[in-house]
Order: sequence, then C-alpha cells, then structure tokens
Amino acid sequence: MVMPEAQPRRHALLALFAEAAGLFAAVLVTVSYSLLLARHTGSVLTLWIPNGIVLGALLSVPRQKWPAYLIAAFLGFMAGQAIGHGGVLGSGFALPLALGLSNGVEILIVAAVVRHVFPRIAKDTRFLLLGRIALGSGLVACMASALLAATVLRAANGQPFWTTADWWFRGHLLGLVIAATLTLVALLQRRRMLGLPGQRLLLLRDIVGLALVTVAVFFQARYPLLFVVFAPLLYVVFHHRFPGLVLGIAIIALVTSIATALGTGPFQLIVPATPERQAMLAQIFLGVLCITALPVALALADRRRLGRRVTESESRYRLLADYASDLVMRIARDGTRRYVSPSVKDLLGWEVGDFMDYRSELIHPDDRERVAAAAEELWNSGKPSLTQYRLQRRSGDYIWIEALVRIAPSPDRPGEMELIYTGRDITEAMQAERALADSEKRLRTITDNVPAVIAHIDANERYTFVNGYVREVAGQTPEEMVGKTVAEIRGPVLYASLKPHIERVLRGETEIFEYEAEYGGRHHYFQTTYLPATTGTGQQSGFYALTTEITRIKQAEQQLSYLAHYDVLTGIANRRFFSEGINAAVRHASMANSPLLVMLIDIDHFKQINDSYGHATGDAVLAEIATRLKSSIRKTDLLARLGGDEFVVLCDDIASHEIAETLAQKITRAMEMPIAVGAHTLTVTLSVGAALCRNAGSVDALMQRADEALYRAKERGRACYELSVTGV
Repeated sequence: MVMPEAQPRRHALLALFAEAAGLFAAVLVTVSYSLLLARHTGSVLTLWIPNGIVLGALLSVPRQKWPAYLIAAFLGFMAGQAIGHGGVLGSGFALPLALGLSNGVEILIVAAVVRHVFPRIAKDTRFLLLGRIALGSGLVACMASALLAATVLRAANGQPFWTTADWWFRGHLLGLVIAATLTLVALLQRRRMLGLPGQRLLLLRDIVGLALVTVAVFFQARYPLLFVVFAPLLYVVFHHRFPGLVLGIAIIALVTSIATALGTGPFQLIVPATPERQAMLAQIFLGVLCITALPVALALADRRRLGRRVTESESRYRLLADYASDLVMRIARDGTRRYVSPSVKDLLGWEVGDFMDYRSELIHPDDRERVAAAAEELWNSGKPSLTQYRLQRRSGDYIWIEALVRIAPSPDRPGEMELIYTGRDITEAMQAERALADSEKRLRTITDNVPAVIAHIDANERYTFVNGYVREVAGQTPEEMVGKTVAEIRGPVLYASLKPHIERVLRGETEIFEYEAEYGGRHHYFQTTYLPATTGTGQQSGFYALTTEITRIKQAEQQLSYLAHYDVLTGIANRRFFSEGINAAVRHASMANSPLLVMLIDIDHFKQINDSYGHATGDAVLAEIATRLKSSIRKTDLLARLGGDEFVVLCDDIASHEIAETLAQKITRAMEMPIAVGAHTLTVTLSVGAALCRNAGSVDALMQRADEALYRAKERGRACYELSVTGV
C-alpha cells in the first residue's frame, strides 16, 4: 500500500522520467540524423542541433532536474553515435565518450552563465540582455568545446587540428543559437507555439509561405536568390514574434542543411563548389539570418514587456487616483484643473464637474495668501511643496488639508508642465496635534514648577528634555543643556561619580543615590532617582532622572548629629560621643594589647562660682576651661564634657606612666592663670583622677579606677592629680 505522502513524490519521479525519456529520444534522433546525413552525402555538418536542444531543455527547468537531463542527453548521444556510424561503435567507446564530454562542457558553460544572470525566464525577462548574455557565453563555450574536440580527434584519427576546430565551432554555434532558442521557446510557449487562438491559421499560412519561398530558393542553382528569404522571415517575426522566429529559422535551417548536404542550391554557383565551402557559406547565411531576425524578435519582446509595464502602471495609477481616499488633481499653469479624482465627493462633498473650476474663495481667508505664495514659489523653484491649509466643504464647514504638490510634464500636452496635486484630510491629526500641544504645555508648566529637576537622557547620554527648575538649582537653562551629554554638562569630576549609576540604569536597573556638587559658589546636596526609559516596543531609549536638592535636609541632619554628639556650651564632645569613643577604644586596646589613659576632671568648688556670680558666669568659666583643656592635650586625644563641671580625657598610645603624668600635670597647670569673666577675675583649680591600664577588661572597670583616683585627689586637698597604673 502506498502511503498518501509518497504519492506526490512518485508522480514527480514519473514526470521526471518521462521528461528525461523525451530528451533522450530528441538527442538520439538529431544525433543520428546529423551523422547519417553527413555520412551518406560526404559533406561537413552545417549545424549541430543536439546541444541546442539540451541547452534549451536545461534553461526551462529548475537546477534540481539538470543531472537527470544530462544523463539522458549523454545516453542519447552515445546511442545516436552508434546508429550514425552504422551500428555498434567500431572505433571503440573512448572517442564517443570524449566527444560527449566536449559537448557537455559546451552545454554546461552556457547553461550556468545564463541561469546565474537569469534565475527565471518569463514574460518580464529583459530579452535583449538575455540574447547578449547567451550569445557571449555561447561563443566562449563553443570555442572551448571546439578546442577539446579538435584535440581528441587529432589524437584518435589524426584529423587536422585547426580545420576540425573551425567546422566544429561554426556548426555548434549555429546549432546552439537556433536549436536552443527553438527548444526554450517551445517549452515555455507550449501550445502558444502554434499561435494564439484565432491566429493559428494565419501562422500556418505564413510559415507555409516561408517554407515554399525557401525551397524555391535552395532547389535551384542558377540564380543567387538568398536575399529573397529575408523578407518573408521578417514578416513572420513581426507578426508572430517568437513562434514565428523559431519556426521560420528552423524551417530555413532544415532546408539549407539538407540542400547543402545534397549538393544543390545557390551555393553551387561558387567555383570550385567543394562540400567544405558550401557548408561554410551555409553557416554564414544562417548566421546572418539569425543576426538579422533574432534581435528583431528580442526587441519586439522587450517592447511588449515594456508596453505591459506601462499599461499596468497606467492602470494602477488610474486605479489609485480614482479610488484613493486622497484628492488627486492635475493643474495647469493658469490654474485650470485638468483632472480631479472622484474622491473629491467623499472628501469635500463636491461632484467632479463642479470642482473642475478653480475657486479661491474655498480656501480659508487666513490661509489664502500663504497658499498663493507657496504655489508661486513652487513654479519658480520647481521644488516639491508641502502645504497645510483649510478648505471649505460643500456643507460650509472647513477641513484641514495637507497638500503635496510637484511639477511634472503634462502627459497629453507635450512640452507643457503642470502641477500634480495630492491632498489628504488631516483634520483629526491637526486636532490631535493641538490637543497634544496643549497637553505638552500643561505638562511643561507642571514640570517647570515642580521643586525638582526632571530630565530625560537618551542611550547616548544626551539630554533630550530638562524642566525649567534647573535654573533655580544650577543656573542653567534647558535650552543650554538639551543636546549635550551628561559629561559636558556635569564636568569630568562629577561625571566620574555619576557614570556607574548611568551604566546600571542603562542596563535596566533603577538607581537611587545621593551626591554633592558646587553651583553658584555654594555647596549643594542632591538625591537622584534614575529610572529606565523604554519605547512602546520595549527597547531601551535612555533613562529619566529626578533630582531633588536636599541641602537643607543634610544641613539639618548634620546639625542634629552635632547636637547629639557635642556639648552646645563648650563645643567639645558630650557624654554620648565619649561613650561611643571609649567603647571602641577599649575593644581596640584589648585586641592590640595596648594601654589606655582615662582622666576624670572636676572643677574645684564650681557650685560656689554659680552661687556667687551666677550661672552665666559659671557657663563662661566652663567654656574657658574646655578651651584650655583642649589646648593642653594631643590632637588624637578625646576631650568630653560628661555634664555639670565634669570633664574627661581619653588617650591611647601611652607608652609609659611618665607620659601619663606629664599629660595630667599639663591639665592641672592649665588653670594657673586666673579666668577673667566680665569685671570678675576668678582663680579656678581642677582635680584630676587618671587611670593608665593595660587589659582593663571593660569600660566600667577603667572608669572605676579613674573615679577612685579622682576621689583620692580630692582627699589630698584638690588642685592636684592622682594616677592609677595597672599592667604597664
């Protein structure tokens, strides 16, 4: 049982087999005929037609069929050789094989070149170019095969090289031109080779007439009447195109070759009338005949092709003009309308006849002067004009028209130019454009007054939109920024910090970050959000940037941070800052096994100062003591006010207890000079409790030792220091 999907393949194989068998038979018959005719008449072959048949068959089918066609042609050639030489090949198999390969080279060269230039041969083919390509490649192919065949025949039979190459080249070139054209046209035209319906009897009549004239010319040897054949042949070509050319040339070639082989015809008039000379003259005659008739047929085919294209173009133009929704007009220099498309009815409500007369009052009064100026400029410059204006409908309302007008030669008045007008209704587009403009204006108003810089930057990092608030922040205008890159606007230093964020947002990530910049001599803080921007199709189109100035917020944060960590009265660190610092210092000292020095400081009898001179004086004394303490310690030491009259100093990198004592002495001696507060001069002393410890264990343990040392200093009478040393 044959599967359904195998049926088309089977039918295709059967069709290919039938085509190959037909080609085999055609080659067999023509090879046998040519060889038998030459053998029995003892003449040289006038034309070799099997190669032309194979070439025409190849050019009419796809390349996939070429192997089967070539195999069938080769087998037909070998069988024709056997018949033409009287049965079995007496000279062996090698010579016919070599000659068959020479023929194959000739066929393949022409077929490959023509198929490369013309993948498809149809009615729209440029036939003149096809003829030139085929003739040029045929000359090259016949030269190549002639040289190969002459070499083979000289080696096999000792035949003269150049004589063999000469008759081979002439016979094969004529055979290619005539037989290939006949075969290709026959396969493409098929039934039309017998003429179009209604003209077949005329074709038969003309072909029979041509055949009778040709027979009359060639079966008499008294007068050189070869020129008589040209007139009926050209008549047949003009009236019947390719079928007339192919059938006419084929009949003339057949009669010429038979008459020449039989030794009759006008060629007998030459002296001496040898078969070689007669064959050469016959070939020259057929060549001139082909050179005369073939270009005529090709030119007529090209003319018909161009005529069809013109007709189709005119038909399409008329179809478009008559049924397009756009208004199409042809307008003369004086304003006369020579053509108005029927679309004027749907567009403006006017009948074509009513709209043929020019009426300027149909143009909106505000647009008349502009339209007239555009028309005058068009006539003067010759450049196409695109104008938008309002045109009145028959109902009285106006619609917006976009008119594209250009100057072109008049198709029916030679030497005269006219306007080709194409107008379309753009009322909805104009309304949408106005609505869009209003929307953009509202959006611009909103964005320009938003207290943030809003911008769009494209994929090349160029600004395409910036709102007006940028003037308030950077002192630049949007016009100055649009079209420039981020690097150009922000400068190399700031751009270097922005570049990583730009790269990430261009990869599709959202970025939120803060940065600092100098504008107008002021230091600014900004918070920026980068959002990826995409088109309607999802392609990356850059990014949006929303930048808010946060300078006041940053300043407030810094102020809050200062208040949280510093004493407002004295300007030194407070208890919180000291607590964070000593905790970090104890951890570091524990890991590094290094000593720490803590000095607790009390102002002696500070309560009496407040009670005697007031709290303002007490505050002034505290501020002065903080200043003196700050100048008495190292820059790396931490000075803090714990509260009231209590101060503390934290020192690291203390190599010995001598250094610790030196620092404690400097603190107590800092108060040797009296403190002047207004009209009062006060003598103030300090009590210092210092603890120098290695591996104190904890902050509480370290502070406990310093507190105990302070207690001992106070017991000693104040205005002194006590140092507690552990593990150093």
